[in-house]
Amino acid sequence: MPAQTLRSEREIQRMRVPGLAVRQALELAMEMIAPGVTTREIDDAVAEHFRRLDAVPLFKNYPNPTEGGPPFPGVTCMSLNDEVVHGVPNDRQLVEGDILSIDTGCRIGGWCGDSAVTLAVGKVAPAVRRLLEVTQEVLDMAIDLLGKKQWWSQVAAEMDAFVRANGLTTVESFVGHGIGREMHELPQVPNFVSPQLRRHGDFRLEPGLVLAIEPMVNMGGKAVKPLSDQWTMVTADGKPSAHFEHTVAITESGVRILTAPATAEER
Repeated sequence: MPAQTLRSEREIQRMRVPGLAVRQALELAMEMIAPGVTTREIDDAVAEHFRRLDAVPLFKNYPNPTEGGPPFPGVTCMSLNDEVVHGVPNDRQLVEGDILSIDTGCRIGGWCGDSAVTLAVGKVAPAVRRLLEVTQEVLDMAIDLLGKKQWWSQVAAEMDAFVRANGLTTVESFVGHGIGREMHELPQVPNFVSPQLRRHGDFRLEPGLVLAIEPMVNMGGKAVKPLSDQWTMVTADGKPSAHFEHTVAITESGVRILTAPATAEER
């Protein structure tokens, strides 16, 4: 089993602060989505939101996984249409029918939050709308199953089966992760089951575990490839992709979504 850190109830409560800040950032982005808006404009608005909260953006200047590659330039990943993850904010204007995945994270008080949504720009094709619905549904399914299963592999198997039953594919090149003091902690959290997961990577679902669960689902095949900016990953076949993510804690009293919208008490 991989090493994993279990958080106390007090630590989980503190993680709600960056989680809520990230949710508010995504809600701000949702309000801005419209034809003619650029992803750089949305990124700038999220950056200002984090500045007002004295939050440290987790993505800005994140080191490139390729030696000598440029650090990530934005506070958000803006992945458009066939872009799967790590899309770089730019001056391209959104158009009717686009889909835009927005992924962002921040640290407040030494704790991290991370979340993503995929949004439609105006009216999209029915098949694309279904892609978004299935990806959201598979995240919701995973969160629900956290309180019902003993091992992550059991959740991941149901996630992948649901995606395949809907004629779509799960991206296997990227996975979710543990989260706490750092954005990326153990364990790795794949959205599919592999021999590697069953032999060495599986982990028990127990109170105190905090995960960033983030299914990425493609309309076509699961293969991805990089663009020349050394960050953006696109589908190899050029078909659309969707991405949803929540930071989620398992507690003694149940599963808690730390990047959920504000409750009435928090407003």
